[in-house]
Amino acid sequence: MTDFGRRVYGAAAIALGLVGLAFGDFAAVWQPVPPETPGYAALAYAAAAVEIGGGVALQWRRTARPAALVLAAFFAIFAGLWARRIIAAPQLVAVWSGTSEQLAIALGGLVAFAALSGQGRLARAGQAVFGLCLLAFGAAHVVYVKETAAMVPKYLPPGPQLWAYITGAGHAAAGLALISGVLDRLAGRLVTAMFVVFGALVWAPQLLEKPGDHMTWAGNAINLALVGAAWIVADAAAARARRA
Repeated sequence: MTDFGRRVYGAAAIALGLVGLAFGDFAAVWQPVPPETPGYAALAYAAAAVEIGGGVALQWRRTARPAALVLAAFFAIFAGLWARRIIAAPQLVAVWSGTSEQLAIALGGLVAFAALSGQGRLARAGQAVFGLCLLAFGAAHVVYVKETAAMVPKYLPPGPQLWAYITGAGHAAAGLALISGVLDRLAGRLVTAMFVVFGALVWAPQLLEKPGDHMTWAGNAINLALVGAAWIVADAAAARARRA
């Protein structure tokens, strides 16, 4: 496993923590801790500390393994909070996609831990579940095509709505590849690149438009976490292929 994906994932955790400290809150809609939770503000600052500490520890190989496991468990909490919405409204693709987004981020930590520990089967299982998450992303792009198209820059030919369908198909294709193991290295690299493009064209420009907006900063950090997670999965697939 190369170090770069792990380092990006750690940088994203640090970014999420800094956003949490700056706004005294969890990452907007992505970390749906109920505001009425006792000690909400203190928990938000504690969460930020965990993210920053885990992200820093991921930058050094000797501390990366426990840090990856801690961050995997930490981000899984938010996936669980989203999963409660599936129970309440299983017919909504949005809640499946939201759950999958947080689960995908948690899986980045799990696959990093597995790869650093030499647990190939765990890394392969994490890759397959990551693929399932991508299928949920693809479904959301198609079901909510108008909302997805609204986020695409209007200057991109051949048009925002077509890009919504294209990216949805890309998610689905990558998901199937990661689940099956067929062309999984290529799929991992391409979906990582797709998240990078999302960050560059969709999220980063919003920082200039709304520099004081919590959701904008949180969204950029969440997208960076997805970049790191996808990169880790791709690296693990490549390492497995080299050993075969």
